[in-house]
Amino acid sequence: MFKLRRTMMYVPGNNPSMVKDAHIFGADTVMFDLEDSVALNEKDAARLLVYNALKRLDYEGTEIAVRINGLDTPYGREDLEAIVRVRPHIIRLPKAETSKDVRDIEAIIEEIEAKEGIPVGSIQLMAAVESARGVLNAREIAAASKRLVGIAIGAEDFVTDMQTTRSLDGMELLAARSQVLLAARNAGIYALDTVFSDVNNEEGFINEVKHIKQLGFDGKSVINPRQIDVVHRIYTPTPQEIHRSERILKASEEAARKGSGVVSLDGKMVDKPIIERAQRVLSLATAAGTYELEGGEAIAY
Repeated sequence: MFKLRRTMMYVPGNNPSMVKDAHIFGADTVMFDLEDSVALNEKDAARLLVYNALKRLDYEGTEIAVRINGLDTPYGREDLEAIVRVRPHIIRLPKAETSKDVRDIEAIIEEIEAKEGIPVGSIQLMAAVESARGVLNAREIAAASKRLVGIAIGAEDFVTDMQTTRSLDGMELLAARSQVLLAARNAGIYALDTVFSDVNNEEGFINEVKHIKQLGFDGKSVINPRQIDVVHRIYTPTPQEIHRSERILKASEEAARKGSGVVSLDGKMVDKPIIERAQRVLSLATAAGTYELEGGEAIAY
């Protein structure tokens, strides 16, 4: 089935109650953070907490990611030594600036996997770019490893590097978002957008989610459970989109049965990109649980 990564919810790794219950809010991916949200004097405690949680708790099928500290800090290698052993689905690299950053972490993960008897390659990676250098190297970063399932943009560090600030219209992020998205599509991996930190500005959040969906992002990082349903609602195909996609695919199938290379619907030509978009709409709706084929008949919820 098509994998949904509409929401990746940040959970501070030093907060026991949030670490314990993070999966109940329905995010597609929960990301335990050992980096920016954890104070320096709590790094070791956060690592131990997340290690024990992943070892002992059942997150009921929710995809689990862990954002480690960078290898250029005293904590990055220790994070990997602990976290790889409890096998999260994804390890997220912060502040990736070159393809070497990805390969260096991959080499350490592979070393630990082999040492612990974990199937080599079973843990996936996601890279976040958060600087001008990282954005300019996004294409190489996205293609640096077969383990890499996604690339994300981190806005706060990026706009600081660009010597500006964030705005509601996101003009200062357009070029960077576009670069990251192009890199992801070129590499065939997911593209994740940055957080919207003003959790009380629902209108601004809705507008930003609509904007990044229109750009082509697969999903968004979130910091509050209240943001999850908003993203999921915007990313879930509407009944009208599902119905039109069904009609497009039926027209395509009918043309194939007749041996015709021309597909027409409502008097208009339907070409290959339109058919592919219709297939994607139904894949998204199926993964979201709002559409299924039952006994050969389509059912939309």
